[in-house]
Amino acid sequence: MRLLSWNIQWGRGADGRVDLARTAAAIRAAGAFDVICLQEVASNFPGLAGGAREDAPALLAAAFPEYEPVYGAGIDLPDGEGGRARFGNLLLSRLPVGQIFRHLLPSPADPEYPAMQRVCVEAVVQAPWGPLRVLTTHLEYYSTTQRRAQVEALRALQAEAADLAARPPAVKESNPSFAAPPRPAAAVLCGDFNCEPGSVEHRALQAPLASPEWGGTRASWLDAWPLVHGRTRHAPTVGLHGAEWPDRAYCCDFFFVTTDLAARVRALAVVAGTAASDHQPVMLTLDDQPASRA
Repeated sequence: MRLLSWNIQWGRGADGRVDLARTAAAIRAAGAFDVICLQEVASNFPGLAGGAREDAPALLAAAFPEYEPVYGAGIDLPDGEGGRARFGNLLLSRLPVGQIFRHLLPSPADPEYPAMQRVCVEAVVQAPWGPLRVLTTHLEYYSTTQRRAQVEALRALQAEAADLAARPPAVKESNPSFAAPPRPAAAVLCGDFNCEPGSVEHRALQAPLASPEWGGTRASWLDAWPLVHGRTRHAPTVGLHGAEWPDRAYCCDFFFVTTDLAARVRALAVVAGTAASDHQPVMLTLDDQPASRA
């Protein structure tokens, strides 16, 4: 199973030009993927540099017609002309999609810094071995306070999902809205986390989740990079092609997997060659069968 994550900067390349056809072509050039997770996906949003209020969710869904699109807007505002302006994350899956969740992340007051409402899009997809949760998000850039709160929210989401998977709710047969469709503890989390490897936020996200009061354990988050590359430094995901930001190359785009998926992680790589965004795509491969890491 192959997944791609990419902050596409609303289709704006390092040259400052918005070209969503170029974005789609770069994804196709990277290979075939079962799930594509994109951040900074805008719809009818005025004022974005280089943009012309493109409807990126619709354009990208049309570019990948064999995929089911799942869009989640963190920002949803009037556009001033009777329509809506939206900005968020897009998940495209060519695997069957079950439950979908759009989680608004916390944004505690921190008046010294600019901020935007952030969202985490979650979809349960049918992986070759069974149901799998795939989550994609984009954390706050400026405010450490907000970013740390968002990390804790992602940890809480995983704790809740693990508990529900272990202790599913009762089903009310007379009302199908109380059905309990599959939502496993096993999950992949990807996106632009706006922190670097080894940072406080990076470490906090991977801290083991506390055991629930009723007993048992919870599958917590692990950075997939060292599972493949050991102690080798994370490859940079920004700062490679002369975009106006940043002024150095480093990694802030990650794939995390739950501990119960660690043995399935086979490959993780950064697509360094494309300049179709100020970020680079990141690719993860999971094995259908867990491998022995002894």
